[in-house]
Amino acid sequence: MKVIIVGGVAIGPKVAARLRRINPDAEITILEKGDLISYGGCGLPLYVGNFVPHLDGLMMTSYGVMRDAEFFQAQKDIKVLTHTEAIKIDRNNKAVLVRNLVTGLEENLPYDYLVLATGAKPSIPPIPGINLGQIFTFHHPHDAEKVKALIKAKQLKHVSVMGSGLIGVEIADALVGPRLKVAIFEADSRVLPKLLDSDMSKLVEAKMKGHGIDLQLNCRVKAFEGDAEGNVCRVVTEQGTVETEMVIVATGVRPEVGLAREAGLIIGKTGAIQVNEHQMTNDPAIYAGGDCAESRHLLTGEAVYVPLASTANKQGRVIADHMAGLPARFAPIEGTSILQAFDLNIGRTGLGEEEARKQGHNVITSVSSGLDSTHYYPMHANITIKLIAEQENGRLLGAQVCGIGESAKRLDVLATALKFGAKVADLIDLDLAYAPQFATAIDVLIHAATTLENMRLGVAKGITAEAVVSRLQAGEKLCILDIREPEEVAANPLSIEGTKVIALGVLRERWREVPTDSLIVTVCGLGIRGYEAACMLQAKGISQVAYLQGGLSVGSAYFTK
Repeated sequence: MKVIIVGGVAIGPKVAARLRRINPDAEITILEKGDLISYGGCGLPLYVGNFVPHLDGLMMTSYGVMRDAEFFQAQKDIKVLTHTEAIKIDRNNKAVLVRNLVTGLEENLPYDYLVLATGAKPSIPPIPGINLGQIFTFHHPHDAEKVKALIKAKQLKHVSVMGSGLIGVEIADALVGPRLKVAIFEADSRVLPKLLDSDMSKLVEAKMKGHGIDLQLNCRVKAFEGDAEGNVCRVVTEQGTVETEMVIVATGVRPEVGLAREAGLIIGKTGAIQVNEHQMTNDPAIYAGGDCAESRHLLTGEAVYVPLASTANKQGRVIADHMAGLPARFAPIEGTSILQAFDLNIGRTGLGEEEARKQGHNVITSVSSGLDSTHYYPMHANITIKLIAEQENGRLLGAQVCGIGESAKRLDVLATALKFGAKVADLIDLDLAYAPQFATAIDVLIHAATTLENMRLGVAKGITAEAVVSRLQAGEKLCILDIREPEEVAANPLSIEGTKVIALGVLRERWREVPTDSLIVTVCGLGIRGYEAACMLQAKGISQVAYLQGGLSVGSAYFTK
């Protein structure tokens, strides 16, 4: 069996390595038009931020051997041709025309099976000045090398990042510091617009500003202007201009499908190659996967484009297995993604609130905060969890996490729950691992689930910080009841005029002092005491009361001094 794989970064080497393990006689060739293969592109921000000392670290095995052409030939009997571009597919004769980019020589390589692992390319907006010097994309190791070398050589003082998606936020975090200022220009109204809902984005924005990021939202870049040497020196936006010395364009990627389209393979509505559950294209001899191919979403059944290395590697295994005759299929995805930036662990799985509503779901959401380990364990930290579910039956539709604490393991639990169609009540029953170093006795995830279930069943009424601000800005009167301890209030007083301060410990005696002519919003640090206060006031016959979801761990991004 002759197998040609076009692309040598993530999925290509995975297909080759898996196929070799289950078919020792296959003739496997990887074509890569660049000079590097099998590198960890997701680690590029870590390299620029000096968490990875040497770029080679992104191209090594866990045991310290470079994953180059010689490695694949010696250890896996896989032929790798670098600087070799596939320029045409002859489907009738099952051959690929390739060109050596060094010598210019062309030849036809026959195949029994062809795998398209052509990946994605940066989406570069057609903005005047985009081709000026010192404007970079951030997609390839050579991009990271150039950025790092220029900063070191010229001792730059200001860098502009265009786009606040995962890469934009990660690279801003890697670069910002006392000697290097960073501005982010985002056309959307929030950061990480494809990852987070606006209420969760607000937490990230507050952190970014606290780290000194000049965050410009609702801000479209109109042009770049250059200096006498032809290097960028100014970003021109609809709101004004910003002097800068380097620009990193992080406005997303597009699937690389030119070769597939020319060969007559079907391109899906997302712009990526359409494949079935076995990663087969409309030609049964040609497979596709990774950043050039579509996936299907578990909750909507629709084709989606979610380019992730984890997805690519799983698809690579499916391709190799199916090619070898094993029963393999790639299951629908939930779009689970996570990043770490500005001290925060930020992630999501499933549908966002707006997406769920567009899909026709009657949505209920909750935002809750808690600690990832017990308060007496010195390394405890906060996590905020947003859950999105169906109002009628509590079926989980999506989740988002954000916090300094250990968010990743909670996100993985939620992704697993989504996979198996869990309801919020099922989360409450989970038998999660507990020790003081790893969780509170009632895990923050279970606390989030009980919060939403209480709201869904009408046991408690919560209100988001976003809703509080919106109602106040609309001129509505609210009674903000701060029930924190006096020292907490002194350290972080609320900036909302007319806030009533009565600590929870004395509220039972002083509840009659609370004005009842408007909605009472009970406020504490994490939301737990606020919930208790709301229950207490309801027991006194006060119906207009809601607790601030997530407490000031969320609300501080909206309305504290």
